Amino acid sequence: MKVVVAIDSLKGSLSSLKAGEVIKESISKVIPGSEVCVRPLADGGEGTVEALTLGMDGKLESIDVTGPLGKPVKCVYGIIEDTQTAIIEMSGAAGVTLVTEQDRNPLNTTTYGVGEVIKNAISKGCRHFIIGIGGSATNDGGIGMLQALGYGMLDKDGKQVPFGAKGLKELVSITDEDVLPELKECTFKIACDVTNILCGEQGCSAVFGPQKGATPTMIKQMDEWLVNYAKLTTEKYPHANAKQAGTGAAGGLGFAFLSYTNAVLESGIKIVLEETKLEDYITSADIVVTGEGRLDGQTVFGKAPIGVAGLAKKHDKKVIAFSGCVTEDAVACNEHGIDAFFPILRGVQTLQEAMDPDNARKNMSATVEQVFRLIQTIQK
Repeated sequence: MKVVVAIDSLKGSLSSLKAGEVIKESISKVIPGSEVCVRPLADGGEGTVEALTLGMDGKLESIDVTGPLGKPVKCVYGIIEDTQTAIIEMSGAAGVTLVTEQDRNPLNTTTYGVGEVIKNAISKGCRHFIIGIGGSATNDGGIGMLQALGYGMLDKDGKQVPFGAKGLKELVSITDEDVLPELKECTFKIACDVTNILCGEQGCSAVFGPQKGATPTMIKQMDEWLVNYAKLTTEKYPHANAKQAGTGAAGGLGFAFLSYTNAVLESGIKIVLEETKLEDYITSADIVVTGEGRLDGQTVFGKAPIGVAGLAKKHDKKVIAFSGCVTEDAVACNEHGIDAFFPILRGVQTLQEAMDPDNARKNMSATVEQVFRLIQTIQK
């Protein structure tokens, strides 16, 4: 029997690859001689760097960059040397989890560190980038990132505007004479499942500002400043389009990538499935195993397990999913390619107990073993 395992991380418990290895060990125990192939899986969010880098024989880099509040933070990103590709999560340099709740204020938070990571990767030979932009603490339209790459985001005195969305208030001109020369050789695939535009009622300030600490007054101000930023950008780069879906992602970082770099915004799971070439492995499989920390009604809307199931069904493969927990509306997954799913909890546990890595490993192992004992019994 050949089984392909591509399971998303059980956040806080098991990484994608660790969960996959537990499943592999359990299947091999029940069915000796089975061929079990573990492939990395992520949806462009948390865990993407580790899953893709280690799963594609890359290496992890750790560098100090400017954090969202201007203080140094350590950011880990991946390099796939064979393809000169860097794997980056913007949240590693400018994520909301890097800012305490009381300090969250998008007027002050910057994407400058994201640009520093890109610059570092370029210096190491990378020319292709896969960047997840979920979980941002920022609403600066990406001007911080652009400043780090050499763009001039200038005030009335010709000086770089300050960090944060408040810098947009001072922005009167944009220059590109000092941009990193290698940037024109680079391509960017931006993992983005947000369709919001840059400005207005569906723009980044109105929709995502509150969770980043913005007050109603701030939201109105930031939106006005972003309108001006978009106008200045379009005057310099006519292809820029602030009404394109996804430009409002990560506080306008999507707009910065589309307007100032050679970038495309794509579904996170689509990028991951293509880059890992998962379909090539699925074509010869007997069973495909997937899953994530929580299977629910939202899983069918572009989450990683449904992406895997979609590929599997192209080749008429059976799909089994394992999850830390499932909700009643998870039955929607059965209509989207997952033939059967199984929660791994085997008794009453607190959330803390369930998420303990050792407990999660034991629960996963025991559940997988029993499911594949059933499969073996039926096949006999």
